[in-house]
Amino acid sequence: MIPVFLTYVLSFAYLGIYWNNHHHLFQATERISGTILWANLHLLFWLSLVPFITGWMGHNHFAPVPTAAYGVVMLLAAIAYWILQTAIVAHQGPHSRLAAAIGRDVKGKISPLLYAAAILLAFVNEWIADAIYVAVALIWLVPDRRIESQLRATRV
Repeated sequence: MIPVFLTYVLSFAYLGIYWNNHHHLFQATERISGTILWANLHLLFWLSLVPFITGWMGHNHFAPVPTAAYGVVMLLAAIAYWILQTAIVAHQGPHSRLAAAIGRDVKGKISPLLYAAAILLAFVNEWIADAIYVAVALIWLVPDRRIESQLRATRV
């Protein structure tokens, strides 16, 4: 049961990270469009696969294929989040609070690269892939204050 529990804890952390960042993202959003709603649904789809992929990876004791598939779901969720963020900035404009808060978005750019590496490394050594998934979660677990700071700075 230890692999199942560890996978659950990792996935719970990821969902919590997405929940918090999603909340901040929409706090900085002034207007919503149909495109934003569809992009949000796209993100929700990939996140809805997390319980399935979590169970598969945990019950198979981090075997290569489920471990790589976990990375695929995480990668596609990260891409979906980027699409949502991009749709909001496009709708709000390049000088919006959100655009200012995102800035260069180093964590947002490095995470997909780490997921892609983990997917490939799952077939070499699944423990390396798992370590990368944990590392990405730890990178995001540290609260990202950019949006909060931007909201505080622009409040009247």
